Amino acid sequence: MINKLYYFLISCMLAFSATIVVAQDEESLMTYDLATSAMEAAEAYARDKGWNVTILVTDQNNNPVMLRRIDGAGGRTFNFATAKALVVNETGLTSGEYGRMLEAGDIEEIEGGVTFAGGVPIYRNGQRIGAISTSGVRAAQDEEVSTAGAEVIGSISN
Repeated sequence: MINKLYYFLISCMLAFSATIVVAQDEESLMTYDLATSAMEAAEAYARDKGWNVTILVTDQNNNPVMLRRIDGAGGRTFNFATAKALVVNETGLTSGEYGRMLEAGDIEEIEGGVTFAGGVPIYRNGQRIGAISTSGVRAAQDEEVSTAGAEVIGSISN
């Protein structure tokens, strides 16, 4: 009887784990090499301007691929960069566009998202492959840094 129960439990666990594998996000379109190129360009832009920021590159599933926090960037900049990437990956819009649309009542609020600029989508060959977000200076400046990184490997619009 114990053997039957044991095999039943093992079978249930295997079936459950197979279901989890099927439910996982689609394959990441943001490669490490693409993220590195975007990150290096964004960081170079920020350093050239003297801006101490945190920069985050994610794939289209909002999985982090690369993060850099330049010395002197505030402690909360990681949280803001993460929240900007979230709204970009959920909507396909820049975080600033999301904020304007939310304020106008044209879009639903995303829990944990922010409404100010600094996060941009990255499109490559007409497909959104991820996002790059920056935090640490004024929102428009954050977006400049993110755009500098995105445009090295693609564009910020489809």
